[in-house]
Amino acid sequence: MATSKKKIRAVLVGCGGICGAWLNTPTVKRQVELVGFVDIMPEAAERRAAEFGGRDAAIGTDLAAILKQVQPDVVFDCTLPEVHYEVTMTALRHGCHVLGEKPMADTMPRARRMVAAAAKADKIYAVIQNRRYQPRIRAIRRFLDSGRIGKVTAVHSDFFVGVHFGGFRDEMQHVLLLDMAIHSFDQARMICGADAETVYAHEWNPAGSWYKHGASAAAIFTMTDDMVYSYNGSWCAEGCNTSWECAWRITGEKGTLLWDGADGITCEVPKGKDGWVRPVKTVRVPTSCPKRLTGGHNGVIRSFIEAVRGGDQPETICTDNIKSLAMVHAAVKSADAGRRVNVV
Repeated sequence: MATSKKKIRAVLVGCGGICGAWLNTPTVKRQVELVGFVDIMPEAAERRAAEFGGRDAAIGTDLAAILKQVQPDVVFDCTLPEVHYEVTMTALRHGCHVLGEKPMADTMPRARRMVAAAAKADKIYAVIQNRRYQPRIRAIRRFLDSGRIGKVTAVHSDFFVGVHFGGFRDEMQHVLLLDMAIHSFDQARMICGADAETVYAHEWNPAGSWYKHGASAAAIFTMTDDMVYSYNGSWCAEGCNTSWECAWRITGEKGTLLWDGADGITCEVPKGKDGWVRPVKTVRVPTSCPKRLTGGHNGVIRSFIEAVRGGDQPETICTDNIKSLAMVHAAVKSADAGRRVNVV
């Protein structure tokens, strides 16, 4: 493990737009020294090195060569999903801890091999799931743990945002499920405190979609502890957008909580026992939560760096995050097969 007195030495792989959300965080600026930049386009690596690296930072297109040259503590993987396997396995072979973009792998067999490789190397491999580190979702989890609405029985999320990315996503197969739904599925696991067992999913590409495939999807998961989670989403729904964090309905035995994915949280519980539809009262949901559990990207990176320094393993460690990834690939399998499948 790296000592707490020295900065963590890191190599960045994949120097596109998403890495700015990583490198501009307070944790990276204060605790990380970026000693290498790798990209298949040398000019991209050069730009990021000029922006975030020191004068002696290594720049190249060959990750193994850069790792051999600078011998970093960690690798930050901001590449495309189909490249995560190669990057992670290379980093682990060179004795590096890895923090990677979601989803952790493009297939489940690859993901399992990555988890096994991290265990064999005795290195930390974690995944960016920044939605877990939003203050409101943390406050909601604490409120649910209080038991105020009883046992959670069902969780529902809606995601409708018309996004004109351009680039690889326009051509990507199963674009919503593979590239975005991992966030919602991971949030659902956190909210439920449960894991998925089965799923029935339907995927389609609506008229007017600017994507090639699968811009809209719906899925129903059965979860452990007798819970159900439903997901409805689209990346080509123009107007009346939800939050990027989804709009949520959480139903418990004794009440219901609504969260708009931003600051709006409403909770109602029955206040009487008369009538077909019983009257309700509003219950205040405290929004305070420990700062260490917030921060979006910074929260995930901070947790990862603390683990590298010898602290507790991060929440988004690969052995846990693979359960969220399994929901994605099972949903894709179900949509292709037109039937319910097990989440494995």
